[in-house]
Amino acid sequence: MSEPLLSVQGLEKHFPVTKGLFKRQVGAVRAVDGVSFDVFKGETIGLVGESGCGKTTTGRLITRLIEPTGGKVVFEGNDITHMSQSRIRPLRRDMQLIFQDPYSSLNPRHTVGAIVGAPFRIQGVKTEQGIKKEVQDILALVGLNPEHYNRYPHEFSGGQRQRIGIARTLALKPKLIIADEPVSALDVSIQAQVVNLLEDLQNELDLTYVVIAHDLSVVRHISDRVAVMYLGKIVELADRKSLYDAPMHPYTNALLSAVPIPDVKHRGDRERIRLQGDVPSPLNPPPACRFHTRCWKAQVVCKTEEPPLVELAPGHQVACHFPENADKISAPAAAKVARNVQDAQHPKGTIA
Repeated sequence: MSEPLLSVQGLEKHFPVTKGLFKRQVGAVRAVDGVSFDVFKGETIGLVGESGCGKTTTGRLITRLIEPTGGKVVFEGNDITHMSQSRIRPLRRDMQLIFQDPYSSLNPRHTVGAIVGAPFRIQGVKTEQGIKKEVQDILALVGLNPEHYNRYPHEFSGGQRQRIGIARTLALKPKLIIADEPVSALDVSIQAQVVNLLEDLQNELDLTYVVIAHDLSVVRHISDRVAVMYLGKIVELADRKSLYDAPMHPYTNALLSAVPIPDVKHRGDRERIRLQGDVPSPLNPPPACRFHTRCWKAQVVCKTEEPPLVELAPGHQVACHFPENADKISAPAAAKVARNVQDAQHPKGTIA
């Protein structure tokens, strides 16, 4: 297998919590706490989970918009985790970020031409036909009128503004794009247009995506592989078909049970799983398995031993002591799961 374009290894981000006049640290919000995954050239990996699980923070750590607390980010074989800003600036041509809100991510005082042309000026990139012609070509590529060059963001709809943001991202022909909930602020009809645009651009420009989203329907449509996050950790990682057809982590199963079914006749075929309680605070996450406080399958081992993210089926990684869809699990992994079940039937204690 070829080397990954992006490799994230044990990535962490802990935001300090301070108190008092002297800002004494009394704790830390563990927003991202040991995230690992690889992204290969030309693929799309979806990063999903509830609000506050650390998806956006992970995206910003990858692009070094915020500094990581621990772990590594390797891009094209280069460790960029602690690379200086002067050294990482040239690499930003190859790594770009699409922001979630098209209303706040565009400067209202700048014209479209200035916004999309900014990467050329910041990076000192010269073009044969001039920046204006290059920007107009990019606007046409994302479905906007090149004559919009001198217009301002307030003159466009939400979907058009997001296209402007995408155009700015494409200006320097990046290899990797982190799309942070690129359609969540748009109407449903416009969401489909933007998602289709991203797919067309990927095929035409050979792009690689990390798509951050909470809409599992969007992720299913656009992603090759999907990583599910809960409280700063990845709990399941698999190819799209395996994850949607046979989810193994109880949390993933609960998320998928909430996805609306378009066909009215089949809406009663799926049982809705309603999780009990609120999402715990990342300031004081539960010990061991962080999902055990809301999991209907939790046993003593879930509170005392953190399940590692391991491959239970070909290409399907899960962090759970008692995974779902046991018939899909490979023989060696099934033996360990069976031991967990046996131990749970004869517990040494109870969950408090």
